[in-house]
Amino acid sequence: MTGAEAKEQERLTGLPWLRDILRKLYHGTSPAAFRFQFAAIIVDLAIIAFFIATPVLQESRSFLWLDYTVAALVAADLGARLLASTDPLRLMKQPASWVDVFILVTLLFPTALANLGFLRILRLWSLSRGGAIWRHFRRGKVREWRDASQAVVNLVTFLLVVTGFVYTFFFRTGAGIAGYVDAMYFTVATITTTGFGDLVLPGVAGKLTAIVTMLIGISLFVRLAQAIFRPYKVYFPCPQCGLSRHEPDAVHCKACGHLLKIPDEGQ
Repeated sequence: MTGAEAKEQERLTGLPWLRDILRKLYHGTSPAAFRFQFAAIIVDLAIIAFFIATPVLQESRSFLWLDYTVAALVAADLGARLLASTDPLRLMKQPASWVDVFILVTLLFPTALANLGFLRILRLWSLSRGGAIWRHFRRGKVREWRDASQAVVNLVTFLLVVTGFVYTFFFRTGAGIAGYVDAMYFTVATITTTGFGDLVLPGVAGKLTAIVTMLIGISLFVRLAQAIFRPYKVYFPCPQCGLSRHEPDAVHCKACGHLLKIPDEGQ
């Protein structure tokens, strides 16, 4: 075997080969890549379900095993995405990567960081921001609902984060699932500003929690309404200025006037 053949063999069997495979799986559009991306989304949803159920499962004997299993999955996914990226440093600068690193730390130290466990649900937000979940819905009517779907995810994520916060700091002691339901009831009543009466949080901290929840909750509802009722715009980054939202029949970019070539629906 010549030196060139040996180098080629090493390239095909070493780390570059693994990175090439992962890049095709994470960012490709082939049937195999689609199956992998779909399976990854299913695993992510199962992990998110575990995060939601954590307050109920924390007292069970198998909780630590489940916690460390999820930690291994999150670490493997983060490592694989870093290998698949053409610019790992840029990837790590993204907020979604910060969320994953934070979640991994809370999973590795579940006892010491128990009071921060409610923030794990932010993975739902980072999942909605990933390209894989939308990559196969670029065509057709589904893409028209992308903004509205992300607005719903933002609202649900905020609901679950606040529920976890309220349960952790106001209802956890000896409450179990009943305390978690009370925390969710309070959060929903606060976000929708339907009023209280039978359940309020004690002290100044409780009032401040209610105020912040109402302010952010109202803004998220307004954002959701805007996403549902505003006119539909296509996603097509302008080559000149980068503006990504345009009218479906736009010929020129409204920001810089650059000639656009937006593909028709059937193309």
